[in-house]
Amino acid sequence: MSECVRVTMLGNFTLQLDAQTVDSNSNRMRKVWLLLAYLIYNRNHRSSQTQFLELICRDGEEIEDYTGRLKALFYRTRTLLNQLGEKAGHELIVYKNGSYEWNNDYPVWLDVEEFDQLCNAAAREQDEDARLDLYLRAFAIYQGDFLAKLSMESWVMPITAYYHQMYLTGVEQALAILETRGDWKTAENLCRRALVIEPYSEAIYQYLMRCLIAKSDRPGARIAYEQMSEILFENFGIMPSEESRALYREASREKNDQSMHIGTVRDQLREAEVAEGAVLCEYDFFKLLYQVQARAILRSGEVIHIALLSLHGQDDKPLSRRSLDCAMDNLQGVTMRNLRLGDVVSRCSLSQLIIMLPQANYENSGMVCQRIIKAFYRQYPHSPVEIRFSVQPLEPKIQNNH
Repeated sequence: MSECVRVTMLGNFTLQLDAQTVDSNSNRMRKVWLLLAYLIYNRNHRSSQTQFLELICRDGEEIEDYTGRLKALFYRTRTLLNQLGEKAGHELIVYKNGSYEWNNDYPVWLDVEEFDQLCNAAAREQDEDARLDLYLRAFAIYQGDFLAKLSMESWVMPITAYYHQMYLTGVEQALAILETRGDWKTAENLCRRALVIEPYSEAIYQYLMRCLIAKSDRPGARIAYEQMSEILFENFGIMPSEESRALYREASREKNDQSMHIGTVRDQLREAEVAEGAVLCEYDFFKLLYQVQARAILRSGEVIHIALLSLHGQDDKPLSRRSLDCAMDNLQGVTMRNLRLGDVVSRCSLSQLIIMLPQANYENSGMVCQRIIKAFYRQYPHSPVEIRFSVQPLEPKIQNNH
């Protein structure tokens, strides 16, 4: 038998010996794979039979024959390993001093340990070229989170979190170097790969947007922002940071290398289609419009109100995420169809729409909300939601000259 067993646990759990491979994708014996993972990862520390039993037994589960149960499970584990070679199971797993253990006479190359060594070496490395090379080698090994299919096991979770954070820290360190060098292609590839593993990282999305803007792919940068905004909004109910919004504004800015006639500028600013109904915009742009209008009414004295439409479960019962998302989409559609040209709408949370109503007093604004609610229930009479509204005047911030 070969002297080295190659084991991967970052992503898919596999064992390779010579030309033979076994992996957790092709086998549904969860407890066998759980036991095998624990045995290999902790191969340098002796484990007792009690620890193995705690590993494989659910809380409160009563087992009459603990020794027999464990013996049967190790038999199945050895049988699995025999796919790597004749008698491989008995050679790799031995019974010694009253317990089972991995036979360390056969060295193991474990991707987790290699990844850890490379990242730690990179963090200590002073030379930028060498540090980047070490990080890129580490990222090539990180094919996914630690024991992804066993991620809910109590002993797996802290290890998963540790290496996941190590990966993200390394990615941001490497991206900072690549950005300084202007290596946008490598940086973009690294960002996209990292976002598969960590789709909620706003920092990595910001790197991706800067890469795409630097490559003159402004539409791509806008798409990246919209994807990030949707993910953050749907999963955490939060808006992107000011830094992300600034990048989006930069990506949305038309870049003109030559001076233009005012007619050309006007044509670029004009809407592509004939204007109908209200304007739907991102909350960031709604905020900007609010601030512009607040400044304007200091001079004009014009009356502007904002209205907030909020969705609740009937009798304040919690709504499922699916019901909430569906109702919000329906409410947005009804709202847009029941507003005037010049009104502005934006989603400001998972369950709320904010509306700006120029030239509308308090009573008229309330009537607009009531009209939208009636139209909603007329179109969706069986919807499980209750819609509430509130109206407030748009108020400018008055400067204190004292």
